[in-house]
Amino acid sequence: MKYKCVLCGYIYDPAVGDPDNGVEPGTSFQDLPEDWVCPECGADKDQFEPVEDE
Repeated sequence: MKYKCVLCGYIYDPAVGDPDNGVEPGTSFQDLPEDWVCPECGADKDQFEPVEDE
């Protein structure tokens, strides 16, 4: 399941992770560190909502 930042539209894809911020590919959204923020706008995890694969 992918997650979209409601503030800027960034899509977190678990298959890709966020390697620039130390998140390995294969890391589910639920397993992201609590202090992880959107790499595009800095929004907290609670600003993300699940999106269907397109």
